[in-house]
Amino acid sequence: MILNLDSVPHYYKGYVKLIEETDPIQALRISGNRAQELVHTIPADKQDFKYAADKWTIRELLCHMVDTERVFVYRALRFARNDKTPLSGFDEKWYTPESNAHGRELKSIIAEMAHLRTSTIDLFASFTTEMLSRKGVANGNEFSVASQGFIIAGHETHHLKILKERYFSAWD
Repeated sequence: MILNLDSVPHYYKGYVKLIEETDPIQALRISGNRAQELVHTIPADKQDFKYAADKWTIRELLCHMVDTERVFVYRALRFARNDKTPLSGFDEKWYTPESNAHGRELKSIIAEMAHLRTSTIDLFASFTTEMLSRKGVANGNEFSVASQGFIIAGHETHHLKILKERYFSAWD
């Protein structure tokens, strides 16, 4: 399913542009595999590293990625089930401090990322072509179910790039 970028709300286009795959399930698989490969290279003594004082730690960043995937998957589920109730947005600036990232082991967060992605892929695999094309409104924007899969993969890809370019390069 090729996603028409014109149908993606402006804020999310940057994420979707990072994805080369034309199938949301394949995009989720590939980005999930890349994420697992990368996060397994994070040394345990760097889990609380920040590349700047006002930025998240690595554990906070990973928990943000988990929270965001859950929110977007929930949206996809609601839209796929033809729920027309407009959904509110969420503010990661409120979620991240409440994620208990500092109270968790890095290995636990990484395992949760893998389990969540498997569940996300299973859900998207259960959607028919008709369900993938269904739309709903979240945070005042219209999204298709398929776009949520591409956005999840793109959001993850975006943060993997930040991990490499800003976190990893700062400790090299």
